[in-house]
Amino acid sequence: MSYRELATRPVLVWSAVAVAARLPVAMAPLALVFLVRERPGGYTLGAVLAAVYVLGEIAAAPVLGIRMNAERARPHLVAGLAVGALAFTGLGLAADAHPVVLGLLAFLAGAGPAAAPGGLRALLTAMVREKAVTQALSMESVLTFAIWAAAPALATGLALGVTPAVPLLLQGGLMAASVAGLWALPPGWRAEERDHGEPMRRTLLRAWPVYVMGAGSLTLLALAELILPALLEQRAIGIGWAGPLLAGFSIGSAVGAFVYGLRGSWPGRLPVQSLVLILGVSAGVALMAVLPSAGAIATALILAGLLQAPAMLTRNLALRQILPPSALAAGYSVMYAAVGAGYAASGTLAGGLLKVVAPSTAILCGVGLTLVLTAIGALGERRIEAPAPTAQPTAPARKVRR
Repeated sequence: MSYRELATRPVLVWSAVAVAARLPVAMAPLALVFLVRERPGGYTLGAVLAAVYVLGEIAAAPVLGIRMNAERARPHLVAGLAVGALAFTGLGLAADAHPVVLGLLAFLAGAGPAAAPGGLRALLTAMVREKAVTQALSMESVLTFAIWAAAPALATGLALGVTPAVPLLLQGGLMAASVAGLWALPPGWRAEERDHGEPMRRTLLRAWPVYVMGAGSLTLLALAELILPALLEQRAIGIGWAGPLLAGFSIGSAVGAFVYGLRGSWPGRLPVQSLVLILGVSAGVALMAVLPSAGAIATALILAGLLQAPAMLTRNLALRQILPPSALAAGYSVMYAAVGAGYAASGTLAGGLLKVVAPSTAILCGVGLTLVLTAIGALGERRIEAPAPTAQPTAPARKVRR
């Protein structure tokens, strides 16, 4: 199956909507830090606001995802993205407000659109033929890594080159544009009834090993991003190399996602693929901790990045095998929350360990946490009994009527 099959007007429109909806999310933590950095204790306040924003995402994603109606998803997506647009705009306009007000707006900015990534992913896979789903998810992954690579530079450039409020106002405008773009997309996707009226929460709980392994894979990304500057100092390498090295990781991830999508299927079952890929990423991050030079660390990070995106892709594909279409958006949202929790847990662990051990040791401890989560998820997946086939529709959901 070729990527050329994705070069259709609906998919291109979806891509534009996804960029407008996700670029504000990628810019948010850094933009919040710049917004208040000139206040007394500004960096501490900025870190707190960023943490509150992420907490809003983690708390709201599963709740909103469960409530989303598959065949009439548009109102849910519109409402969530509209709340995010208003909250980001409010942050930009009220930069001097009391910290409690800023915290409330930051929480709403994270919580409002938290289910949008899962809903948009489910919508994308319903817009393409079943045989092109792997390519569609790979394309989405490439797009996501490109957004996250560009967001820090955009937030920094606007905050320092214009004013700190401009990034937040841009984020509000982009998210509002994504709301408008939703009307050019199907209103939802076909969803078969769950087996025997099974409650949504029980349906989602069936896929818990997938969430655990997803969280495990994101702990590695947290290690690479958060401890790398300290590791470079430990190795007597200029801290300025942190940016280029992380860019190499992102580029490697984008390339890995593209290569994975070149084939419709790869040898082995998805759980086996995921296990091998996560072990490969773990090895790359562990090598980063022990290698002595910037060039060697760069090589390890690029190789880890090449495997990181396919590892997450296999998790999303596994959800499609386990969950019925009616639960996919909720499943993706729970995954979104799980990987966010994994990132936060790893960052917290790393921050605590850095007070008592060397950065290289902290990284190896984080890799150990990843291996534990991966083992738990892998054992759980062996016991999952997949439900009946849940093939997606072959036509856009706007043409589907009961």
